Amino acid sequence: MLCENCGKNEATTHIKKNINGVKSEKHLCAECAAKEGIGSFADTSLNGMLASMFGDALALNSPAKQARCKCCGSTFYDISKRGKAGCPECYKTFYNEFLPYLKRVHGSVKHIGKTPSVIPDEKTESKDTLSVLKEKLALLIKEEKFEQAAEVRDKIRELEDNK
Repeated sequence: MLCENCGKNEATTHIKKNINGVKSEKHLCAECAAKEGIGSFADTSLNGMLASMFGDALALNSPAKQARCKCCGSTFYDISKRGKAGCPECYKTFYNEFLPYLKRVHGSVKHIGKTPSVIPDEKTESKDTLSVLKEKLALLIKEEKFEQAAEVRDKIRELEDNK
């Protein structure tokens, strides 16, 4: 496939964008990509990828003008270069700066957590409890401990009524 800009060289850089549901693709040769400011993606480490997400923050302010975390002394500029926060306090200090990036990466800024793959069945648990209580009741009656047997009987009735 030839470069969309110059039409001469083979396209080696392929860019796909999806902005608010509008998809676009661009196929460029290395020279045209460099002219448009699209560099190579040689740093594939997690820190490199995170740093690339904060890349537009690097141009916002010079490091001297930015606020510093009162715990570790990092600036948002430092965090964007490293690709990771200096300490937990950084998330509080740079909350407003982190929001757009967290939303872009995770799709939301609220942590929901995971749902267990197997949720315990309350009915199964109550059946197990009922069977244990019925065995206990039979044993208490056999041992002629009628007061304790009456208490267990009441528990059994309560569990059966809640079904």
